[in-house]
Amino acid sequence: MEAFAPIPPNWTEVATHAHEFSCPACHATCMEAERVWINRRSPVYTEDYRKKWQEFYQCQCGSVWWAWSNERPPSEFAKHEPSEDEIF
Repeated sequence: MEAFAPIPPNWTEVATHAHEFSCPACHATCMEAERVWINRRSPVYTEDYRKKWQEFYQCQCGSVWWAWSNERPPSEFAKHEPSEDEIF
C-alpha cells in the first residue's frame, strides 16, 4: 500500500487543495478514491498542539486533490452517541 510510503508518489505533484473534504471536480468522497497518500513526514501543529497531515487522493474521475486530516468529516463507523430523541 502506498498510503504510508515515506516518499510522495509522482501523482501528488498536481494535487489541488480541496476546501471541502471531497473531490473538487466531481465531489466524490475520499472513500471512492483510487489512490491515497498521507504526508506523515511533515505534520503541522494546530493552536491546541494537535497534529494534522496533508492527505492526498487520486479520484476515480482523474482529479488529484488534498485536504487536511483534521477537516475529515466524522466517520459513519465512529461510535455513535444517541440523541435525546433517539433515547425516548
